[in-house]
Amino acid sequence: MDIDKLRKVYIVGIGGIGVSAIGRWLNKLGVEVSGSDLTNSIITQELENLGIKIFFGHKKENISDDLDLVIYSSAVPFDNPERIASRALGIKELSYNEFLGEISKDYFTIAISGTNGKSTTTALAGLIFEAANLDPTVIVGSRVKEWQGNFRLSDSNIKRLNTPLIVEACEWRAHMLDLFPKVIVLTNIEEDHLDYYHDLNHIINTFQEYVDKLSPDDFLILNADDSNIAKLKPKCRVITYGIKNRADAMAQNIEFLTGLTRFDLFFKNENLGKVELAVPGEFNVYNTLAAVALSLKFDINFKVIQKTLKSFEGIWRRFEIIKNDHALTVVSDYAHHPTAIRETIKAAKGFFPNRRLVVIFQPHQHNRTKSLFKDFVRSFTLADLIILAEIYDVAGRESLEDQDISSRDLLEAVKENKQNQVFYAVSPRETVDLYKNNQQARDVVIIMGAGDIYEIADKI
Repeated sequence: MDIDKLRKVYIVGIGGIGVSAIGRWLNKLGVEVSGSDLTNSIITQELENLGIKIFFGHKKENISDDLDLVIYSSAVPFDNPERIASRALGIKELSYNEFLGEISKDYFTIAISGTNGKSTTTALAGLIFEAANLDPTVIVGSRVKEWQGNFRLSDSNIKRLNTPLIVEACEWRAHMLDLFPKVIVLTNIEEDHLDYYHDLNHIINTFQEYVDKLSPDDFLILNADDSNIAKLKPKCRVITYGIKNRADAMAQNIEFLTGLTRFDLFFKNENLGKVELAVPGEFNVYNTLAAVALSLKFDINFKVIQKTLKSFEGIWRRFEIIKNDHALTVVSDYAHHPTAIRETIKAAKGFFPNRRLVVIFQPHQHNRTKSLFKDFVRSFTLADLIILAEIYDVAGRESLEDQDISSRDLLEAVKENKQNQVFYAVSPRETVDLYKNNQQARDVVIIMGAGDIYEIADKI
């Protein structure tokens, strides 16, 4: 497919965090972009500000016969009226991940993959490459303040084969297999997306298939502390990073201080110097190590890496501090997997010591809540007060057989597991009221989940 010949493209589900980056990319290339989504959002507003026409609601009338291509979000079903109309008119259709795969053929593609940490690692890597004047194109599953969105286009985009594309590669429905990377960064492998994968072995085997796409001269950068990654058998060159097991890039003498994370960075047994981060938690140490190992592979000066890391304040909904003063701290976070929840709570305890920690959590998808139920129950142990909002129903990804699970079930199980206060809220308004009725001075409130729960942050 010759992407340079595209003149007019329509995107179904354009408000999605990944899909919207494609809209931005094509718009910057001068392609006439339009698209549709079910609701207005921060993302659709930003796209409209760029001159992209957005239709709210999916209608066959939105599809015109002069379109060169229709791209659709992976959550959009085959029988969507706009997809039906495009096929009837003979317009080529590609899913988001298929189109991303086409792009990756034209770039030196660096794919950031794994169950957790993809977005932060992608953003960190992109910012370091940018600071080192390597001029990357970056597609990330969150909004990055420095780029005023979820996308950065290389200034030298016309020479794509000589330009690094750093892209967040999702494992949902094995979408990462559509990419053609030269470098894979692998953060960790855990049970997730069990509406598609049969079990953990199926996930590991799929990642093996993914890693097998690398040639012997390509690179796999992996977390040496992850027991499931250790089961892979790469046939390419490998760079490792970690904290516990011996690795090429290692963090030692880690300190978690109020508002600061600090450690010594060792590479190939040489102490390169101190790293200081304004983001909390061991998980962010791992994310940083992944980005550093990648950057050192490209011979980026360590002082450039240090400076970039020190100025990094996080990304949208990844421990994003919305308000912070002596009376109240409010944090918005995307965590929706049990491990991410547990580690985020643990990080908050270290970042804000001696303060009450309130977790407002909205589970994301009924199947995930059901499949990982026991892990979810155990993930809240360190929270002082918990408010569980009703499960966010994910359009196009929910099965009727999974609808028998509710946040009420999670509430009862969490109550049995710990003595601390736990509440259930059926609506956003009730969630806000529950917190306000139980509010204490100097609370740290983490609003957590991958759905729309973040929208209550201002009200809190």
